[in-house]
Amino acid sequence: MNNIMPDTVVDLIESHYPDRIREAAKLTRKTHWRLLVPESIEDRERSISTLHAAAKVLATYPLATEVAR
Repeated sequence: MNNIMPDTVVDLIESHYPDRIREAAKLTRKTHWRLLVPESIEDRERSISTLHAAAKVLATYPLATEVAR
């Protein structure tokens, strides 16, 4: 079963989120790739730090904020 939503649906859902939550979700998606394929150890550590900071912001919002694209 494919649970990935089209980009337009994800954009519509995320348009209802507060700005800080929308930015944290976008940062999380962008950073996941950099964590999987890091250019260096420092890049990997920076990605982990960025994901941690974004997760703290996402945890402040009561609704599910991770939408699969």
